Amino acid sequence: MRNQQLSRPAAFWSVAVLLVLVLAASGVPSPLYRVYAEEFGFSSGVITVVFGVYAFALLVALLTVGALSDHVGRRPVLAAALVLEAAAMGLFLAADGVGWLLAARVVQGLATGAMTGAFGAALLDLQRPERPLGPLVNSASPGFGLSAGAVGAGVAVQFLASPTEWVFGVLAVLFLVAAVAVWVALPESSPRAPGAWASLRPSVHVPRENRRAFAVVLPCLAATWALGGLYASLGPSLVAGVYGVEDHVVGSLVILALNGTGLVGSLATQRLEPTRGMVSGALVFAVGVAGTVAALATGSLAAFFVAAVVSGFGFGSAFLGAMATVTRGVAPAQRAGLLSAVFTVSYLAFSIPAIVAGVAATHVGLTTTAQVYGAAVIVLALSAVVGLVLHSRSAPVAVPVPERVTAG
Repeated sequence: MRNQQLSRPAAFWSVAVLLVLVLAASGVPSPLYRVYAEEFGFSSGVITVVFGVYAFALLVALLTVGALSDHVGRRPVLAAALVLEAAAMGLFLAADGVGWLLAARVVQGLATGAMTGAFGAALLDLQRPERPLGPLVNSASPGFGLSAGAVGAGVAVQFLASPTEWVFGVLAVLFLVAAVAVWVALPESSPRAPGAWASLRPSVHVPRENRRAFAVVLPCLAATWALGGLYASLGPSLVAGVYGVEDHVVGSLVILALNGTGLVGSLATQRLEPTRGMVSGALVFAVGVAGTVAALATGSLAAFFVAAVVSGFGFGSAFLGAMATVTRGVAPAQRAGLLSAVFTVSYLAFSIPAIVAGVAATHVGLTTTAQVYGAAVIVLALSAVVGLVLHSRSAPVAVPVPERVTAG
């Protein structure tokens, strides 16, 4: 069995690909919400509830099993969660009403939450010490995966006769194959440690050495992920309801415009000092969101897409800076727990404001809701910039010296 295991570099990139695949699956339902709403007859408020229940289930998993791989190893957690992900795809295949959709999203959220900390920690475990790409992959994967899944599903809806069967059937098979591959070929990068049962108690654990950095990046995480939640839940509905474009591919492309360019922002600013990357990214992000509010007021679809691209670039830069700041120097045995805490905050910002927006849209309309939402996000992003600048001037974030990771 040992001879069949991947080399360390191959294992790193295999984990990165699987992380993107899991996140792509979480983005697949976004362009399908309009299809389900028409087929099952529910409103935008129900759409955001179906969207939000996924995030809440993910949070439950993060708070309970998010740090489990620090104790039992990365491989068993990833393999089991991939099987659960395949089961979620099966529930989507069987869906014939809102209840099935809610069940599918709950199971998918539990699976994704169980994997989030383990995947992120495995990337930090397996990265090369001389070229630490773990924070970059961790920060770029959500945007890239979500946009790839949304666009793929949008194309399937537009051009395939049975899109849900194709999309969820293929994903179910891929996840089962991935679970076997992880169990057989992925080298274990984290030794077993005591405390597995204790780690299952719901908690958010941030190591003492990383708490100051964690507090500094919180506003940045909240602002960027809140906008991501709006686009993932109501983006295609905005394209159809505000601009009158019913094409499902166009609806999914708005998610790509935001999340896909997040990858570009991460790559373009990866060499910046983390705090500078957060500040510059948050400023660009705020400009982009202001453009979104203006595009909704003028009714320009082209301006809406341009603003989404600018916002996405800022998202990528700001989130990478935040991730690099908060994870630098974290002890190997605490990596999954810290990353689970980071993503707990992120997914709270991703889900709760979007649900509120979905309910509000049924009363005041999509356009007004999105404009007020955008204004609130701008205020939060600018307050994050002010806080970061003031903090760096008065008391720069003390970041521990990274531990040198060696193979073996």
